[in-house]
Amino acid sequence: MNNATKMAIAKPANEVFEAFVDPEKIGNFWFSSSSERWAPGKTIKLRYDEYNADGEIRVKDIVKDEKITFEWDYGHVHLVTITITAKDEMNTIIEVNENGFADDKESIPLLVGNKEGWVYTLTCLKAYLEHGITNLRAALVH
Repeated sequence: MNNATKMAIAKPANEVFEAFVDPEKIGNFWFSSSSERWAPGKTIKLRYDEYNADGEIRVKDIVKDEKITFEWDYGHVHLVTITITAKDEMNTIIEVNENGFADDKESIPLLVGNKEGWVYTLTCLKAYLEHGITNLRAALVH
């Protein structure tokens, strides 16, 4: 099974792309910090200060301003593809597809929680890029 989440952002594709790969920007909407700039073949350490949690992703592929693909492992290896599509000079569609969920009913809570997380992440990204809001990150309560 996979999860797909899609959102429109009123910013150029390059700004959306840079928000993920630039360690100075990612802390404004998603993780507290990223160990370095994302590039194919790199293992990136991500940190959530608020939850005292660390994680790693393995960047598989990047197409500048268009696509980011990485793997992460939280019980099962999942492949995440972030597709960035410029609608015009000032509007972008971002889509996140996460694959790797088991096809059984025990996986449904993980799938639902994952969807909630991606919707929240993209909402925080939209608030950051369109309005400069940087304090929504890490406010989701489970």
